[in-house]
Amino acid sequence: MALADEDFQRIEDYIQQRLPEWLARVQPVGAARDPGLMERVVRVEEALERQHDLMRQGFEAMEKRFEAMDKRFAAVDQRFEEMRQDMDKRFEAVDKRFQAVDQRFEEMRQDMDKRFQAVDQRFEEMRQDMDKRFEAVDRRFEAMRQDMDKRFEEMRGDMDKRFEAVDRRFEEMRQDMDKRFEEMRGDMDKRFEAMHARLEGLERRMDRFMLWSFGTLVAVGGVIIGVLKVWPPGT
Repeated sequence: MALADEDFQRIEDYIQQRLPEWLARVQPVGAARDPGLMERVVRVEEALERQHDLMRQGFEAMEKRFEAMDKRFAAVDQRFEEMRQDMDKRFEAVDKRFQAVDQRFEEMRQDMDKRFQAVDQRFEEMRQDMDKRFEAVDRRFEAMRQDMDKRFEEMRGDMDKRFEAVDRRFEEMRQDMDKRFEEMRGDMDKRFEAMHARLEGLERRMDRFMLWSFGTLVAVGGVIIGVLKVWPPGT
């Protein structure tokens, strides 16, 4: 703690007040008028003044050293603030990347919805077309029944074959549709697995970044503590 000019003045007044008493204890009272003694008193006062100046210079040097240490602590605080701002920017970049991933998922979902809607529409068109065809077939069968009652027995074998061919055709169509759905499901599973792998990679990178940031913070704290131990503030 630095002493003010008032403190130095109080010390000087105290010494001037108590100095005759101290000299009286050392020599008789009659010797106070001795010129040699007076000269010694003047020298003591000059030495005290020089000591006062040296003490003031020492305290001023200590003030300068404390100011230098304050500047060093301010520089350390500034470095911590810069590190915090850099980490905030990096976290913002990570948030933006997650937002981009969410946007891609949303676009994929919308595209898949459109594709499923197109597939549903296609099935509906196929169903309507098949209904029309079956209605036409029914009408033709009705006309054939009325016209070919007499030839029914002869045509029954041929009709059975045609129905079997129709059944095989429907079975082939069903198998083809099952195959397409299976391929579509496999492709979707692969895409979701690839996206899951990318997310896991992002999580691992985030974990490594957090470990690196924590290690850097601990290392900087260790360096600061080491410097304070080697160079204490009171030196």
